[in-house]
Amino acid sequence: MSKVKVYIASSSGSTSIKKQQQDVLGFLAVNKIEHEECDIAANEENRKWMRENIPEEHRPTTGNPLPPQIFNDCKYCGDYEAFFYAREDNAVYAFLGLTAPPGSKEAEALAKKAQQ
Repeated sequence: MSKVKVYIASSSGSTSIKKQQQDVLGFLAVNKIEHEECDIAANEENRKWMRENIPEEHRPTTGNPLPPQIFNDCKYCGDYEAFFYAREDNAVYAFLGLTAPPGSKEAEALAKKAQQ
């Protein structure tokens, strides 16, 4: 069973980063999507792993990638912006590399596409 991991910074001074982290974690909790929070502020190993495993094309041109960063086990899913767009499109489960549960908007949208 794959596990969604959200890399966060518990002690971020940035209000927008805090809001984004809460948004992602809140969505996962409300939808009962099993996940793990990996704190990069309190754990150097988490920070190092996150930075090493974000694909080159998803890294900022300057500085380091900022949390929240979302992975499914070791597979990179995306950052907050990618999560936000996936949620707008009812495609969060696909974004996370998970199967949408029956009855969810995403599962219904996939079923409609399959019928076309």
